[in-house]
Amino acid sequence: MKIVEIKTQRLKVPLKTPFKTALRTVTHLEDLVVMIYTDSDLIGYGEGASTAVITGETLVSMEGAVEYFKPLLVGRDIEEFNDLLSTIEHAMIHNSTIKSALEMALYDLRSQALKLPLYKMLGGSKTTFKTDITISLNDVDTMVADAQKAVDLGYDILKLKVGESIVKDYDRIYTIAKTFKDTTLRIDANQAWSAKESVQLLLRLESQGIVTELIEQPVKAHDFRGMRYIKERTITPLLADESVFSAKDAITLLEMDACDLINIKLAKCGGIFHALKIADIAELYGVKCMIGCMLEGAISVGGAVHVASAKSNIITLLDLDGASLLQYNPIQGGTLFNESDITLNSSYGLGVLGI
Repeated sequence: MKIVEIKTQRLKVPLKTPFKTALRTVTHLEDLVVMIYTDSDLIGYGEGASTAVITGETLVSMEGAVEYFKPLLVGRDIEEFNDLLSTIEHAMIHNSTIKSALEMALYDLRSQALKLPLYKMLGGSKTTFKTDITISLNDVDTMVADAQKAVDLGYDILKLKVGESIVKDYDRIYTIAKTFKDTTLRIDANQAWSAKESVQLLLRLESQGIVTELIEQPVKAHDFRGMRYIKERTITPLLADESVFSAKDAITLLEMDACDLINIKLAKCGGIFHALKIADIAELYGVKCMIGCMLEGAISVGGAVHVASAKSNIITLLDLDGASLLQYNPIQGGTLFNESDITLNSSYGLGVLGI
């Protein structure tokens, strides 16, 4: 089964509400779908989000990267699977999101050719999952109202975006924790605090009996010592996100004992192959993982769910609400997203039928 053509298509879908973090405000999903066509009429699908503030990639840069990869991939056989993955990995540095999208399309094709759902090809069996939902960074009253809407929709895990100032962030977290006592809270500061500010805020919350399920990436991605400083002085589990782009990052952070959990994102690490590798490394260190997403659509988030199935003993937390934040889902087939409930189907590959 040979690759005969690679095409891309831009997606722009409005969000239900603006997505606000300490890094950016977004009103629309803007993704690039990659389609790899074969001489057997099978099509492999992948998807990548334009997240310049994190990965440095834009829709234009991703389209340019695909043009660069085309002559390296077209004409080759899917049976060269590992060599194809190696080509994507080594022919261009960085560009982790578009590499993930191309790689995902290859995994989709490979599992279709084997007549297996992708999660089964990866060794998984779990098909039902629960995700949290993100509550965007806003004033306290707006965040409480958004949290109430989420709870009314059946979400029992809320991920609060903070990162304005530790005084205002304390009020946000404290108010929501006291208002929604039966709800699990996750906090994501998106690198907005210093290590000392993080400890100050977390100790203040902990003194009030508020220990959230986790605090995600409170300091800059490169500040591994800051991560360790926080972990040594607080009891709230510390989740590394932007600090871990690669398996090497994971090893460095874990050797430093600088986190309690790792957030794996396909767009950060470069795709499924590296995501599985990071999960294996975390398992060696006895550390559990979350699998998360950028602001992505159903194809790429669905791919992450297949990885979660394959590593369900290590990936115990899901932050895969990207598709649920959209006003509509333009993707036909694939993973089923019903608010907090996510279900993998039994179709071959990713199960995507079209756009």
